Amino acid sequence: MRDIAARIVPTPGCDPVAGRVRWDPVKSLWWSGLTALWLIGGTIWFSWGAVAVFLASCFLILCGGHSIGMHRRLIHESFDCPPWLTVIGVWLGTLVGLGGPRTMIQTHDLRDWAQRQSDCHPYLRHGGAPAKDFWWQVHCSLTLDLPPGFQPSDLYSASCAMRWLQATAFLQQIPIALLLWIMGGPGFVAWAIGGRVSISIFGHWAVGWVAHNHGHRDFHNEGHCTQGHNVRGFGLITFGEAYHNNHHAFPESARLGLFPNQPDPGWWVLMMLQRIGLVWNVVEARVEVGHSLKLCRTPPATDVSIPRNG
Repeated sequence: MRDIAARIVPTPGCDPVAGRVRWDPVKSLWWSGLTALWLIGGTIWFSWGAVAVFLASCFLILCGGHSIGMHRRLIHESFDCPPWLTVIGVWLGTLVGLGGPRTMIQTHDLRDWAQRQSDCHPYLRHGGAPAKDFWWQVHCSLTLDLPPGFQPSDLYSASCAMRWLQATAFLQQIPIALLLWIMGGPGFVAWAIGGRVSISIFGHWAVGWVAHNHGHRDFHNEGHCTQGHNVRGFGLITFGEAYHNNHHAFPESARLGLFPNQPDPGWWVLMMLQRIGLVWNVVEARVEVGHSLKLCRTPPATDVSIPRNG
């Protein structure tokens, strides 16, 4: 398995606890402005066509971009695919509106590293009450007093396209907005840009807060200050990302829904791409007889196990 954790480089005295949360004007005004565009413009120029484009773009960008391209491919390298498909997936992930590829990798890895320690700042573990945590995550940024170092993966560093997406992350919405305007006018822009980005950022926070505080757990990570939870009933609309307890136990696995009652649309798409030869070397956590699990890459198989609770 690839050592994804090596991207975080612990430095002498680095501390995941001490730090300050400050208002981030770029993050705050970005979400607030797009939300206002959606609520005002989406009401004035409402149409069912705009709603349909909103729903279709959410599916394409959140499933193909955020879940598959950005999270399972770029961040965890849970499967291999042609370079052009990686770039398309990460581009779609950038359109979610949370940031460019380097931003997403570093933010994810810092949080993941901190949650594996014996303690970490409440910002990094979604430890505040819902209103407070929403304000922190959507409108603020954390600056640790003694942060670890960060070394991007070769998948990012060796790609000019990735670095370009990082430099132009917020600007990537502009050509999409122009196309939407041509297709359906301001209503399409208000819903499929303002509404989509607003809902995506809010949903990312909401699922993150619930999945770190409430829900079912099958696995326990000994010594970690934060345990993920599986948010039942949200697998379909999060494309599998709601199974956070599974993900904490097997972060390398491209399959997030491990049990029969855990639908994982992102995994279904990956299996379809594998059948037509666009995806291979897929890392998968599999349920075996007696509910034990193993982690393997197909092909070849390498067993890594973790016990279930109870």
